[in-house]
Amino acid sequence: VFFIKSSINLCCTCGVPIPPNPANMCVACLRTQVDISEGIPKQVTVHFCKQCERYLQPPATWVQCALESRELLALCLKKLKSSMSKVRLIDAGFLWTEPHSKRIKMKLTIQKEVMNGAILQQVFVVEFVIQSQMCDDCHRVEAKDFWKAVVQVRQKTVHKKTFYYLEQLILKHKLHQNTLNIKEIHEGIDFYYGSKQHAQKMVDFLQCTVPCRSKASQRLISHDIHSNTYNYKSTFSVEIVPVCKDNVVCLSPRLAQSLGNMGQVCVCIRVTSTIHLIDPRTLQIAEVDGNTYWRNPFNGLFNPKQLEEFIVMDIDIIRDQKLGAGAGMRSNKHTLAEVWVQKTSEMNTSQQYHCRTFLGHLLNIGDLVLGFDFANSNINDEYLNKMNPHHVPDVVLIKKSYDRSRRVKRRNWKLQEMARDREGMDTDDERQYQDFLEDLEEDEALRKNVNIFRDASKIPVESDTDDDGAPCVSLAEMLEELSLTDATGGEGADMMTD
Repeated sequence: VFFIKSSINLCCTCGVPIPPNPANMCVACLRTQVDISEGIPKQVTVHFCKQCERYLQPPATWVQCALESRELLALCLKKLKSSMSKVRLIDAGFLWTEPHSKRIKMKLTIQKEVMNGAILQQVFVVEFVIQSQMCDDCHRVEAKDFWKAVVQVRQKTVHKKTFYYLEQLILKHKLHQNTLNIKEIHEGIDFYYGSKQHAQKMVDFLQCTVPCRSKASQRLISHDIHSNTYNYKSTFSVEIVPVCKDNVVCLSPRLAQSLGNMGQVCVCIRVTSTIHLIDPRTLQIAEVDGNTYWRNPFNGLFNPKQLEEFIVMDIDIIRDQKLGAGAGMRSNKHTLAEVWVQKTSEMNTSQQYHCRTFLGHLLNIGDLVLGFDFANSNINDEYLNKMNPHHVPDVVLIKKSYDRSRRVKRRNWKLQEMARDREGMDTDDERQYQDFLEDLEEDEALRKNVNIFRDASKIPVESDTDDDGAPCVSLAEMLEELSLTDATGGEGADMMTD
């Protein structure tokens, strides 16, 4: 007699034929006896800050997570980590929920060894309830006066061109995001921070961006003698060199000689991390960094409001200009010319002025140009008063004049601005801002460091009669302005619908 061993067993509880397993029970009966998800919470609370749209990762870290993202999945699983130490996680994924329901549902698949070594797999859903809680950083922002470090940026000039340029650089590199408050005051702007590290990062950025010098100080607020902890408020003072674009300056003889024997009377054509100077008599160019400036300081000779309008009566391009021994670099973007100009306010007289200019590539007879009148001005400058009068020009031309109303009408782009508190604002700020926009149109090198956005609300009106040759920004240099309305901080992974 032969006995054949059967490969089908009967469940010891319900008698259903089943494949052999160590528990000798079917899956349905095994689940009635054992629940491997026991001890794992089915509803968990997750804290979310509405202001900065970040989630709390205990104990005190706030992280940016988009809905259905890997970062949010990891954060939710960490909430269950302690309760899942005795089971094995096989799979985890999100189930679809209404984005504004304040609920996140996660589908988990786990395995665990049960009776007599049988391995049971189970799928269940955990619901995460989103609870609003303001983070510490947003608390400080709402308090407004709660700050631990302030960066005081100052520039002792009348014009704010350097500040407008600096504002665009800060926006481009997103250094304003960590500020608690931004306050604009006379001759400068203050940045308030919740930590000294963020303030130091701003100071380092300013030192790499504009020629400046800085000092730091701190004040003791409180001291805990038991834990030996100190609470300080730090102040960083940053002073930017008092020279802006289109300023006429007079260098010291020593500094002029060290820059390649260039003339003492120069024009500032740009301020970036250095001061870019050009000699209107020879087209020599030089760059002065912050350290060089503070060793040999110089100031602007004129106020931008003292710019006068001249009309070009005659112009003669200088082709072969020989420089002296030890001369520095010459500009390839400008053309040297001798011009005869007359003030538009003195058209009824025969008074004309002769000068050299670096604007020979832009000017023609009959063009209007802005410049400073040295011949009829009383200037009190240490180095200018010691110069040979024959080396002081009668007029220094700065830039070609265009019809501002036409330029504003044709301008189909805009810049972003920082949200800040304004105090003691001058009525002249709008004119200065328009000057800065015109500088961006005229200087391609300056535009490369600035994000320019297309203004969809403004349709430029162009015609042959309105075109006066004024420079403008090309469409290829403009960016489309983005408006993200997702309250969860961006896009995440695809949602599960089953």
